[in-house]
Amino acid sequence: MSKLPTPAERLRSLLAAAGSLTLHVPGRRCDLVGAHRVEAGRILLQAPDSVLPEPDCAAALELTDVAPTPVRSRVRARATFGGWLTAAGDGNLELELVEATLQDPAYGPDREISVDPDAFAAAAPDPLAESESDLLCHLATAHPGAVDRLSRLIPPHHLHGVRRILPVRLDRYGVVLRLEFAGRARDVRLPFLAPLHRPEEAGDKMQELYARARCCHGGH
Repeated sequence: MSKLPTPAERLRSLLAAAGSLTLHVPGRRCDLVGAHRVEAGRILLQAPDSVLPEPDCAAALELTDVAPTPVRSRVRARATFGGWLTAAGDGNLELELVEATLQDPAYGPDREISVDPDAFAAAAPDPLAESESDLLCHLATAHPGAVDRLSRLIPPHHLHGVRRILPVRLDRYGVVLRLEFAGRARDVRLPFLAPLHRPEEAGDKMQELYARARCCHGGH
């Protein structure tokens, strides 16, 4: 089975890549754009003072991860972080994490995974989390022939009836292609031979996949 990021790593990656979050506190909802960061496992927010109705108030952060490529069913994951919101100094607020949940079809359909706060704090985001969107869009628009070549790594019987193939995920472990059929879709992960450790390695890892694809027969 192809390796996946741990749920804790996935949550860290989602936060690293997200441009916006929705903050819920008693009596108020606030959309935060470019106003969050994670430092040493701590979730820090830049928000108006009025967001904090009282010291140590209960709060929840929500984010939705949307595929950057024009696939059907573009929502890839949803995450919720719950805890206590406190003043952290320098105009920042900190969410002291009590619970975190992840919904991501890659880990099972309709499954909600609980992630321990300590596991979240200890995890690191994927090396490609912040560049994934640009890399996927570049692959889909500038190199459509490359996507076709990559599809040769998929067993031919999985391609019967396929109408379109687009890249939908990219992480340290590999690239995921979405196969779209008339009334359904299926994601197929193409693993790298070994996980990458730095964003600069992405090009070489993709070239390894292309080289393997050239040795395969089949297609659609």
